[in-house]
Amino acid sequence: MRKYRHELKYIISQSQALVLQNRLHSIMEIDTNSVYKDHTYKIRSLYFDNDSSDAYYEKLNGVLYREKYRIRYYNDDDTFIRLERKLKHNNMTSKDQIIITREICDKIINGEVEELNGTGLLEEFLNDVRRKHLKPSVIVDYTRLAYTYPISEVRITFDSKIKSGRYDYELFDNELLTIPVIEDEEVVLEVKFNEVLPETISIILSTIPMYRQAVSKFALCRSIK
Repeated sequence: MRKYRHELKYIISQSQALVLQNRLHSIMEIDTNSVYKDHTYKIRSLYFDNDSSDAYYEKLNGVLYREKYRIRYYNDDDTFIRLERKLKHNNMTSKDQIIITREICDKIINGEVEELNGTGLLEEFLNDVRRKHLKPSVIVDYTRLAYTYPISEVRITFDSKIKSGRYDYELFDNELLTIPVIEDEEVVLEVKFNEVLPETISIILSTIPMYRQAVSKFALCRSIK
């Protein structure tokens, strides 16, 4: 049976983020992906959509059940690339992911899927590319600071410097021209957990005034095209 998780999103200020980070740091662990001195890491994702931009408009229209594919890598390291499928069901989310090679990734981006085959998620993605005519839609860049907590598999992330790759699909181009889609002082806060958010974490989050929003980095970046 597929496992779904709660996912709460907010837009907060840098100063609010710092307050929360200082308080969460005492009870949560820093994400193992962190490579920089400030415990952040870089994420770049390439999202896929069809000619009708169904994934984009389903998000804007609040369709209760939807899915989208992306290819993602971290800290400019193209030796570790993931193909991911994110599913949304009401207010719950689920994610499938597999590791793919740079060679496979390049063929997907270049539209050479007829030369590829695979099993599991890769096979399902390739079938959807052919059936739904999926193609690269937008590149999303951002910097993330993440905390984890074992009970209920809590994961809290602070995403800043969110930028859109706009029309360019050169995923591994370090000189890629990107355009900011949020203000410098804004941070996207995401709170993900299984059944129940532990009270200690809930109390810390309640110390900052904020309200839940349907924030999508994909939609923000796609909207400027």
